[in-house]
Amino acid sequence: MKINQTILPIVLVGIALGTAWAIRGQFGHEPGAAMAGIIGGAALLLAAGRKDWYNKMLPVIASAAIGWGTTGMISYGMVVGYCRAGDWLNSTYGFLSLFVIGALFGLIGGGLVGLSLNSTSAKRVNWPSLIAEMSAGGLIAYFFLIEQAELLMTPPRSEAWAICFGAGAAMVWHMVRNGFKPALRVAFYAMLGGGFGFSFGNFLQITGNVLKIPFNMWNVMEYNIGFWGGSGMAYGVFTTEWPVENEAPKKYENSLSLLLILLVIPLLVWKDAFTAASNLMDSSFIQKDASKAQFLIWLTLFILIAMNLVVRFNLKDKLSYGRNELLTLFYCLFGTYILWSFLVTGMFMGNFRNEQPLYLLNLLVFWGLIRKSTSPFIGHPSRERFPKDRWGVYFSVVILIIFLLPLVALMIHGGLPHANLRFPIFP
Repeated sequence: MKINQTILPIVLVGIALGTAWAIRGQFGHEPGAAMAGIIGGAALLLAAGRKDWYNKMLPVIASAAIGWGTTGMISYGMVVGYCRAGDWLNSTYGFLSLFVIGALFGLIGGGLVGLSLNSTSAKRVNWPSLIAEMSAGGLIAYFFLIEQAELLMTPPRSEAWAICFGAGAAMVWHMVRNGFKPALRVAFYAMLGGGFGFSFGNFLQITGNVLKIPFNMWNVMEYNIGFWGGSGMAYGVFTTEWPVENEAPKKYENSLSLLLILLVIPLLVWKDAFTAASNLMDSSFIQKDASKAQFLIWLTLFILIAMNLVVRFNLKDKLSYGRNELLTLFYCLFGTYILWSFLVTGMFMGNFRNEQPLYLLNLLVFWGLIRKSTSPFIGHPSRERFPKDRWGVYFSVVILIIFLLPLVALMIHGGLPHANLRFPIFP
């Protein structure tokens, strides 16, 4: 088993999505998560190295944006606080809840990417039907789980996790019913990776806080969500045999996908981060200086316009896409997201944060390693290189690890500041 053909492509996707998800911590919500999905989806196609996927890169990346962005609606601040409690019940509840939330990130994010790859001229995904089913599933699950059964995970905050749970369940049923098994594999492994990554990442955050490591440990947790979720998604893709796609997407599919990737999602991120008074004028490095705020608004808008022009010029009038077009798209979007993170936190105005140079380092590492990576689809079929799926075993092992994390955490602390209690502790 060659490292550069098996492990390295998986790690590359983990690095890209992990870094983008860590950057998302400075932007938040659905648009920030969707930007991370764009970067992770592009990295997946680069690491895959399949020529028949280059032509469909825009719809696949758009699917990654929608899938990973949808779960950005989930609130998890309270859940992180449960993990900091000094008792086993609340701490374990917190870690298990983080697994559920992270699993939903991966399930929908990886699932929509898998379906986009699975959709070929021989067998198309019925996207309108899927969207309707997922929407209905989300509403039904929220009604029964929250309104009727009152299974509240994060009271008094939003219980949008139930919407994502219902949407994810409907998506899985759509896959099973229509025979999209390759997409189902991707959804499963991305689900395991995202769930494990969120719980394990928070364990690292707690450990760093206890040891008083002078670093943004919240960002470490965010990086782990993306790294393990991206790695799980990549494993599912790279160890599955996929049908060959001989037809390019229709022009309107590429146009709508490009509009979403280059304009709609970046503009939403820009609006929330750089034009909201509470996020900008009240920042410590702006200090209500209107001239500084205006300069930052126009500078970041100029970066967005320049990025659009470079990518659109590179793709203009081309009937088919290749690796160079994908690389341009990836580096332009990734570079923009990193630069925006520097600007929104005031890095160039004296507000240095020690985790941010690592974003650039991760991009450089990706640039160096992608040149050494070999497509995992070259050579023998993946089923001959990897053992048979044992989904029940894999799931059980991960859940066991999640149960062990609070036990280890409670060995090194007896309760931390900003802890939340979901259940009362009786003397």
